[in-house]
Amino acid sequence: MPGLIRGVARTAVVAGTATAVSNRVSRRQQGRWAAQEGYHQEPQPQYQQPPPPPPQPAAATPPQDEMTQRIDQLKQLGDLKAQGVLTEAEFEEQKRRLLS
Repeated sequence: MPGLIRGVARTAVVAGTATAVSNRVSRRQQGRWAAQEGYHQEPQPQYQQPPPPPPQPAAATPPQDEMTQRIDQLKQLGDLKAQGVLTEAEFEEQKRRLLS
């Protein structure tokens, strides 16, 4: 059993040392690259700027006159009736409301 623990401990020490060395090499290399890029570019911000707000919608089209709106609504009712969504009685009721 002591030999097993000694082997595990040795493996842990080797792995920890390798990780520490690897991390140090990576940090040093990143520092060198940053220094080289610093001569050619401005430093980049650590955060991302929010995207610009979406453009405001253009001015709405001029309001349609009342008769044009009623005609459009009647067309929609006719389409619903043709699709079978509205019955004949429902269609007549909605048409009566719209025209009165």
